[in-house]
Amino acid sequence: MFNFKTIFPSVADNNYQGSKVALYFFILLTAAMTWRSIIHMFFVDYGLHDIANFIHFDGNPDPSKLIHFFFSIWGFAELIFCIVCWTVIIKYRSLIPALYTLWLTEWSVRAFYYSQVMGIADMSAYKTGVTPGAVGAPYLFVVLLIFFLLSIRTRK
Repeated sequence: MFNFKTIFPSVADNNYQGSKVALYFFILLTAAMTWRSIIHMFFVDYGLHDIANFIHFDGNPDPSKLIHFFFSIWGFAELIFCIVCWTVIIKYRSLIPALYTLWLTEWSVRAFYYSQVMGIADMSAYKTGVTPGAVGAPYLFVVLLIFFLLSIRTRK
């Protein structure tokens, strides 16, 4: 039923063997994450304060400039990963299950490691509202797990 050997195929080609719905979800996910990374990289104030609802820090020197700098670098790192995903979608679809494992790793760390292990589950002192990425992380992890399994499922 599940072919775990497809996670790391011996040949990286455009021969994707998993479920079509997992392929389409991967494309949709990559599009959404690309948009998100562009917001984080180029529209830092909007992404950090208006979407993620983090407060603006004041001080001398201005700490927000440093926070915005790191937030933008994070967006750039996300964008690089999205470019890899787009390359796989276009040219190397057999690697989609491997990239699903990377997305699963990222979102499981967001959902469980940072909130539980790092002890930053309650960040209400730093925010004016909910952060969609933090609230949605456990749900996206479950959805990604389902689509990962569909991506390694053998077709009949």
